[in-house]
Amino acid sequence: MKRIFDILVAAGLLLLLSPVILVVAVLVRKKLGAPVLFKQQRPGRNGVPFVLYKFRSMRDARDGSGRELPDELRLTPFGERMRKYSLDELPQLVNVLKGDLSLVGPRPLLMDYLPLYTEEQARRHEVRPGITGWAQVNGRNALSWEEKFKLDVWYVDNRSFRLDLTILLMTVRKVFKSEGISHGNHVTMEKFMGS
Repeated sequence: MKRIFDILVAAGLLLLLSPVILVVAVLVRKKLGAPVLFKQQRPGRNGVPFVLYKFRSMRDARDGSGRELPDELRLTPFGERMRKYSLDELPQLVNVLKGDLSLVGPRPLLMDYLPLYTEEQARRHEVRPGITGWAQVNGRNALSWEEKFKLDVWYVDNRSFRLDLTILLMTVRKVFKSEGISHGNHVTMEKFMGS
């Protein structure tokens, strides 16, 4: 039921939002250059890697040694506006169609984090990750890592079609309110270093 719902909704949204997706792609190309898409390997269900798609929201700026500059120096005002309304997430609808993601589930984080999870935190990978999830609608990046993981595991234990619908409706409200995008003094979430 969940997979069929994911496919129908993702296909419908891709069709409905195709003009918006095209406009955002053109703007990303114009303001940030190529490539338009940010692609990164992330852990899926059971930690199996897949390639996540997003619109680029940051410049590829590096210091004299070739190291990537911090997020706050690479995020442009345009990228900030895209993130505010979650427009950078739209290409993930393709990940949903491919079966990498669900509409609702714990957000896929970095591959580097896999060995850092406690046994309980790693349970977030028992389900397919999602574009939105219980942690996103209950604080997003305003939460600590530990709070996020507790919410993720709660979702794993309590998931249902009704809960997914509730999360999707809450997500729409959160996107329009633009809550929880940054974490403290960081424009994104601080790196997880383990519990």
